[in-house]
Amino acid sequence: MIDSHQMSEAEVAIELQRLAKKIAHHNRLYHAEDSPEISDADYDALVRRNNELEAAFPHLIRADSPSRMVGAAVEASPLTKVRHEQRMMSLDNGFSDEDIAEFVGRVRRYLALPEGEVLAFTAEDKIDGLSLSLRYENGELVRAATRGDGEVGEDVTANVRTIADIPERLAGGGVPDILEVRGEVYMSKADFAALNAAQEARGEKLFANPRNAAAGSLRQKDAKVTAARPLRFLAHGWGVASAVPGATQHAVMQAIAAMGVPVSPLLVRVETLEDLLAHYREIERRRADLPYDIDGVVYKVDRLDWQARLGFVAKAPRWALAHKFPAERAETTLQAIDIQVGRTGKLTPVGRLVPVTVGGVVVSNVTLHNRDEIARLGVRPGDRVKVQRAGDVIPQVVENLTRDELREPYNFPDHCPECGSEAVAEDGEVDVRCTGGLICPAQQRERLKHFVSRAALDIDGLGEKTIAEFLDAGFIRLPGDIFRLKQHRSAILAREGWQEKSVDNLLASIEARRGADPGRFLFALGIRHVGAVTAKDLVKCFGSAEAVGEIGRRLAEGSIEATAEVTAIDGIGPAVAEALGDFFHEPHNAQVFDDLIAEVRPVAFVSTARETEWSGKTIVFTGKLETMSRDEAKAQAERLGAKAAGSVSAKTDLVVAGPGAGSKLKKAAELGVRVVDEAEWAAIMASA
Repeated sequence: MIDSHQMSEAEVAIELQRLAKKIAHHNRLYHAEDSPEISDADYDALVRRNNELEAAFPHLIRADSPSRMVGAAVEASPLTKVRHEQRMMSLDNGFSDEDIAEFVGRVRRYLALPEGEVLAFTAEDKIDGLSLSLRYENGELVRAATRGDGEVGEDVTANVRTIADIPERLAGGGVPDILEVRGEVYMSKADFAALNAAQEARGEKLFANPRNAAAGSLRQKDAKVTAARPLRFLAHGWGVASAVPGATQHAVMQAIAAMGVPVSPLLVRVETLEDLLAHYREIERRRADLPYDIDGVVYKVDRLDWQARLGFVAKAPRWALAHKFPAERAETTLQAIDIQVGRTGKLTPVGRLVPVTVGGVVVSNVTLHNRDEIARLGVRPGDRVKVQRAGDVIPQVVENLTRDELREPYNFPDHCPECGSEAVAEDGEVDVRCTGGLICPAQQRERLKHFVSRAALDIDGLGEKTIAEFLDAGFIRLPGDIFRLKQHRSAILAREGWQEKSVDNLLASIEARRGADPGRFLFALGIRHVGAVTAKDLVKCFGSAEAVGEIGRRLAEGSIEATAEVTAIDGIGPAVAEALGDFFHEPHNAQVFDDLIAEVRPVAFVSTARETEWSGKTIVFTGKLETMSRDEAKAQAERLGAKAAGSVSAKTDLVVAGPGAGSKLKKAAELGVRVVDEAEWAAIMASA
């Protein structure tokens, strides 16, 4: 891997583009489709590389950066969906002492803390469980919900009432009128072993690990099943609160514990980096003897006023970090290599292993990523390999132990195993893709699955099996056909397994999505480099999905003005503009878009920022900001309803310039754009 300091900007931009594509692909497989290809460790390595490049070249940070993604979409379930009043976030990860030192330094820089100012953190073990929100009103438990995708989870109140650790009523005085406690549902190692022994005695399927057992037990339709499972709970934070019972993270957690909600006995408050790392090593030393599974240690800035200043990125809070433990490894034999075809036509090799236990979990599949990775490892069926896992996902091969044995190398296919079309790698790409497009059954199926997935249009009742059935029956071929399924109502009813109620429920859920969220609609189209966050940024800038379609057509025609409009959006670079243009340059893609617009009515974007005189205006920050970080400045602009752009143009309304401002300041002078310094910006913020 080339050191970032030895790379040109063009090389970095290309690698960031590749990383964004890879990470978005794996995010979708893990969160939306529940079919991951790579291990946590391998995924984390991709994110680390992305973060390294972004740190070295911050002006090349992309709108679809993986740091903006969070959570897992709620799959089809008999449980009722619940929208969280305050989003449930994920955590960024660190893996080395240097990562933690950088996290601490980054917090200090963001807050502009003087040397010698105490920066305290809490540190606690990170339980490998299922995230849960508990809402208490006047001290009474009124609702419990899973995290889901962070915005929408599942109502599991009846099941949670069977968990002894979770009080029906909070104890003591000073309980806020409204308090949302957040934490992890888990199953202890001993209880898990006993549960699997009972499952085996009854001839029933065994659970893979305690986390899977806990998740499956909590998400039962029948609360009696949950009651029979030994679930436990530990709180690690809070969400909505009418009054926060403390001024620091540690104080609030102690208050929550005093109310009768369990918190980690390993939670401590420390004031130095050395103490953070010492606590990590102590927990790592005790890990095997703890009664529950953990996969790291979580650090959080202790002062809540500093947490508020630090705020959030799209994926996680800036004031917290999970320090992960190293991955575990084992040896086994690679029996076969299968090729899977994804939504974008990518041919992904998956290794089939002689089952082996890695970190307490039996694994039988391993990702081999792509053609180049197979060549790098030199793997062939029959090789003895060392595999690694970190979490509940398919592991990766880290070493081929028999690569020197004389056998024929594995030949990666040059034709799609699904449709027989030629499979090629584009210039500069490592991935081999089927060229069949929508004539390829795998791509057609996967694109439709993506379109209806929870992160996209979120159409209940259209799962993988139903899509395959309707494709085979000829009811659907393109996304727009989904909204014409009512024409086939009688034919669907005549098929095995379909009843009046199930058909009508499906058609009703389809009708409910005709007024689609514009960001979800755009993301559902599956445009390369346009992930969920980028899609939202585009409709936020242009106002509607239709308007994004128009800009896409202009890009397809080679409009320089359209390219400037798109790349001026803060965080969006040339790759997104190129992908939009490429998408609409293909006639069948434009046809799909027009066909959909004729069937659905994506709602216009509605900003959640407060209305001010700066609402809808464009602000550019340039130079070295001395009283705030660039991220904090951008967040301030967005709170005013303004857009933070990356370049100065005739559409710029204000430039905030710090020392050392260069070409952007000159451009602002040429265009007559108002320029203020940080003090004047602070006054604008205070008066808005």
